Amino acid sequence: MCRWLAYAGEPLQPSTLILETKHSLVAQSLNSPLGFETVNGDGFGVGWYGKDAAPGAPPALFHSIEPAWHDENLRELTQAIESPLFLAHVRAAAGPPIQQTNCHPFRYGHWLFMHNGGLAHFSRLRRDLMLAVDPELFPHIRGTTDSEVLFHLALTFGLQEDPVRGLGRAIRRVEEVADSHGIRDSVQGTFAVSDGATLWAFRYSTAGRSRTLFHSADMSTLHETYPHNDRLRRFGAKARVVVSEPLSDLPGAFVEVGESTVTILDADDFRTGPFLAA
Repeated sequence: MCRWLAYAGEPLQPSTLILETKHSLVAQSLNSPLGFETVNGDGFGVGWYGKDAAPGAPPALFHSIEPAWHDENLRELTQAIESPLFLAHVRAAAGPPIQQTNCHPFRYGHWLFMHNGGLAHFSRLRRDLMLAVDPELFPHIRGTTDSEVLFHLALTFGLQEDPVRGLGRAIRRVEEVADSHGIRDSVQGTFAVSDGATLWAFRYSTAGRSRTLFHSADMSTLHETYPHNDRLRRFGAKARVVVSEPLSDLPGAFVEVGESTVTILDADDFRTGPFLAA
């Protein structure tokens, strides 16, 4: 239903990944071979943490309902800034209207969240799920998407203390509510969460047939494998990207994330582990 990417590493101009790779996010918004929809033109968003920002500072956001390939401000902005951690998302609306408040990523304090996928029959689940959101968080839900409700459910269930457990508990609540309505295979998607220091990326669906997700290979290894690739030299040794689809055709550059898996990136480490495995 959407496409997204998340980057963590040395400060980088977001345009390097959003606009300038062969299969950049903007290119995927026009033609997404691995996506549920080929075209993702119902708005986009970029969230980024400043390279000189203090720890815990809130990220900046830019949302637009324009198709990503049509918005001149996207090029201007992503070439003008540098960030050590940013998220970007192009949307294919699957029911909720095309409006800025429905564009990802979503922000709460210094947290960012985005999602590719959906909650089955959300209109039937919406009331029960909204009532499960902490009353203090409820006013912060500004749009009408299932993704934003899921984010606030995860905040309710402790995402800020433990993102893996918080999102896991929120997804289990969705599945429980769906079961009570006789709805099967209720959760589908890939998810990204960040607090500005760490990036968590998840692949999960109730049916075990999730949207695609890939992470880039170790950059030092790629530098050694392709010593004459000028583009790779633009990336530092710690650079990593998690994406809905590979951004290039370079052999070995991207590795598929397995089902029911969380990928965690921070300043010192890259690791994967099970997430809500059956």
